[in-house]
Amino acid sequence: MSDAVLVYDDDCGFCTWWAEFLDGRADLRIVGFSDLDPSLRERLPPEFESCAHLVTDDAVHSCGASIEEALLRTGVGSRFRPAVESLRTFGTYRNVRELGYRRVADSRAWWGKLLSKRPPARE
Repeated sequence: MSDAVLVYDDDCGFCTWWAEFLDGRADLRIVGFSDLDPSLRERLPPEFESCAHLVTDDAVHSCGASIEEALLRTGVGSRFRPAVESLRTFGTYRNVRELGYRRVADSRAWWGKLLSKRPPARE
C-alpha cells in the first residue's frame, strides 16, 4: 500500500463520486474532510477546504495537482507519468491544469447532476 492519501470534500456528491472512482483504481487511501485526524490536517494548507489534496510522505499536491497525481497512480494513468512529469516543467501546463480544476470545482453542482454519490458527511 502506498503512503498517498487523497483528502477530499466528503460533503459533495460529485467529489464523493470521484473519490470512489479513484478508490478502486489508484494506489492511495481516501479521507474526507470530516474524517481528518490532527496529524494529516496539520500537513494541509490553511484554506484546505477550497480543493482536494494528495498527501505523501514527501509532498502535498493541492487542487489540480492532487487529481493529476491521483490519476497517475491508476493502472492506466501510470503509463502517462513520464509525459506528465515532462509537462509539469512548463508553467503554461500547470496553469491550464489548475484552471481546468477550478472550472470543474466551481461548477460541482452542475457536474453533480451527471456524476454523484451520496456524500459520507451527510449520512
